[in-house]
Amino acid sequence: MTYLETLDYLYSRLPMFTRIGAAAMKKDLHNTIIMCENLGNPQDKFKTIHVGGTNGKGSTSHMLAAILQKAGYKTGLYTSPHLKDFRERIRVNGEMIKESYVTDFTAQEKGLIESICPSFFEVTVAMAFAYFAAENVDVAIIEVGLGGRKDSTNIIHPELSVITNISFDHTNLLGNTLQEIASQKAGIIKPGVPAVIGEKQDEISQIFIDEAAETSSKLIFANSELSVRDTVREGRYLRTSVYQQGTCIFKDLQLDLTGFYQLKNVLTVIQSVFTLKQAGFNIPDEAVYSGLANTVQITGLQGRWQTISKNPLIICDTGHNIAGIQEVLENIQATRHHHLHIVIGMLKDKDITSVLELLPAQASYYFCQPDLERAMPAEELAQQAAKFMLQGPVFETVTLALNAAKVNAQTDDLIFVGGSTFVVAEVL
Repeated sequence: MTYLETLDYLYSRLPMFTRIGAAAMKKDLHNTIIMCENLGNPQDKFKTIHVGGTNGKGSTSHMLAAILQKAGYKTGLYTSPHLKDFRERIRVNGEMIKESYVTDFTAQEKGLIESICPSFFEVTVAMAFAYFAAENVDVAIIEVGLGGRKDSTNIIHPELSVITNISFDHTNLLGNTLQEIASQKAGIIKPGVPAVIGEKQDEISQIFIDEAAETSSKLIFANSELSVRDTVREGRYLRTSVYQQGTCIFKDLQLDLTGFYQLKNVLTVIQSVFTLKQAGFNIPDEAVYSGLANTVQITGLQGRWQTISKNPLIICDTGHNIAGIQEVLENIQATRHHHLHIVIGMLKDKDITSVLELLPAQASYYFCQPDLERAMPAEELAQQAAKFMLQGPVFETVTLALNAAKVNAQTDDLIFVGGSTFVVAEVL
């Protein structure tokens, strides 16, 4: 098969969460274990850092990868979903996996794939591990796909487990309470492996403390140890200083990921760096400064409070659950503009009502739907939004909706595009 034929095979042959949602999920690690054993357990041939959480795990993974690369480590990075190109999921030192490797791996494993019928995600996890081993990476950042305890990535034995935060998302799979969700996320904490939790949340912190005690793992809550001060947006950077118990340890860090929600993530990242250094990693301060200032360039990360155009100002963000949208709204409020236009599409299996009730009624809305089966029809989304006094026309595609917003927007207006990762993907 050619590369495009290979992708078509993977997309059409395998159950894919992006496309069909919960029906694609496997209930255990059985298939991943079989695939990796067949490959000689490549995940055991390099060091790993496991990153989970509800929001921020993608940004945190990319920032850590950029810092480690700047520190001189050959660094693998596995994340999901991709926005434009399948190969975004698997990178080494920022470079996407080779098309030829995707094709050769799929051809080599086709018999096993058709025998055990794994999910799309299970195959890509095995592919990533095999690629990182073949590339002889020093360390790989492995982002959890969904949850943690039963996630396909959870067969690794990392140097560090990182959990960014816990909020409501995928409740149909992970549980209807923060405690149930936290229990699933805590499942990536491994025996004797240190764990960094980004945010200490009173209602669930004991779950992580108990898990760490059970596994004899050192546990650190990043925001209990560190804080940020003196934060301002300057051009294309977010500038901030990080303090530890009142002492400035990183003055005037520049982040090229400029959403204010990155301030939570940067504390998680800095604490993770400290923990890795205690484990023997050589990460000079300069690697932290340089990595954080160039995360987008180094790793290719997109869709995080990303400016698409400046006249009018068009910004997209992949935040899509309650906590993510709250962060987006804080950024919108902090961004100078006259009138707000929101291009929005959502997925049927999300908590749509809770998101809609957060959105401002005074904005102009452009309802659309991304091109996948899980998308909520734009007309239906508009009907639900009307219950919260959110008004606007309906469009068949994301592109048509954005074009209409551009026509209506004045030069000092703000167009925000979001509601779903897949709406952002189509705009990019």
